[in-house]
Amino acid sequence: MPQFVIERDMPGAGRLSAADLKGAAQKSCDVLRELGPDAQWVHSYVTDDKIYCIYRATNEDVIRKHAQMGGFPADRISVVRATIDPTTAE
Repeated sequence: MPQFVIERDMPGAGRLSAADLKGAAQKSCDVLRELGPDAQWVHSYVTDDKIYCIYRATNEDVIRKHAQMGGFPADRISVVRATIDPTTAE
C-alpha cells in the first residue's frame, strides 16, 4: 500500500494538551475502523502550528475521506516516493 504524508495546518497544535491529542487519536482510530483495511495510521509529528501524519492507504481519496469524516484538515497530501536515512549513505 502506498504511504502518504499529510500536512495539517492547525495553529497552536504544539500547545494541545495530552488529553486533546488523545481525543484526536481516538477520533482518527474510530474513523479508520469505519473505513476498514483501506487506510492505516503509522504515526504523526506535532509541531507548533501543524501536524504531519504518516498514513498507508490505497489512494489519496481514502486519505481525504478520513479527514472529512474525522473533521481534520488535510491541507497537503503527498505520496512518499522513497525513504532515506543515514544508512542510505553507506
